[in-house]
Amino acid sequence: MKIKIIALGKIKEKYLQNGMDEFLKRLTPYAQVSVAEISPVQIKDENLTPKALSEEGEKILSLIKPLDYVITMEIKGQEYTSEGFAEKLKELTNNGVQEIVFVIGSSCGIGENVSARADLKMSMSKMTFLHEFARLILIEQIYRAFKIIKGEKYHK
Repeated sequence: MKIKIIALGKIKEKYLQNGMDEFLKRLTPYAQVSVAEISPVQIKDENLTPKALSEEGEKILSLIKPLDYVITMEIKGQEYTSEGFAEKLKELTNNGVQEIVFVIGSSCGIGENVSARADLKMSMSKMTFLHEFARLILIEQIYRAFKIIKGEKYHK
């Protein structure tokens, strides 16, 4: 299984990058996971936010192949328990999905063009997280899902 995480912006905090690196290392027996970072478009006028999101969206869409299964992280998306998320990943694998692409937008969200491409819109929580935390949480939850799928010790 291949998993790509497309995220806007770079991780600035070393402790968050260390956490992500640790979980990416732990994921190597289960999946090929890569992270693509895209520079967000600077928004100087809030009235131009939709245009900026569309521009970011074009960059994101250029990294997605036609057969990729795309999961966008959206506030109004489907929420899962860890077990439910594991079941969803297992279902996708069993259905022959070769690559899953997760998209984490900027602090302003994601463009309509990217949302329209999503096969699944998913929410981590009703709470709001810092953009950088969301990436770490997602990577940890992917790792947790594989441990659940394999019946291995980690999940409680």
